[in-house]
Amino acid sequence: MPLGDAQRTWFPEMVARLRSEWHEGLSMPALIGLRDELDGMLHRIRVSRNFPTPMVTCRRCGLTGPGAEPYVSVRALILALARFGISSKEQARALEKAWAEYRKQRRLDVEGKVQGSFRDICSH
Repeated sequence: MPLGDAQRTWFPEMVARLRSEWHEGLSMPALIGLRDELDGMLHRIRVSRNFPTPMVTCRRCGLTGPGAEPYVSVRALILALARFGISSKEQARALEKAWAEYRKQRRLDVEGKVQGSFRDICSH
């Protein structure tokens, strides 16, 4: 495994998919759908390449163990648009503000799901 891949979130094939699917004026529900696709892609890549969960060390006690599984949030998708030169920083900033407002109005979590849904409450 190449150094750093266990901590990587944006793999080249994901960036290529983002480039091909993104267009200015994409609706918020479509943006959330794209996030869902990219998040699924991330998990499939990590499983198929047998990448372990990143290891973290607790700042309080010093215990080292597996961290949370990486995921793609809607905001991360928006920031990736500017990071990888898919859109301008100004467009990404405007989209980020629109997402924050849309999320607040509809009470969505970082993944674009309704907060307090069964999925958030039940872990199995």
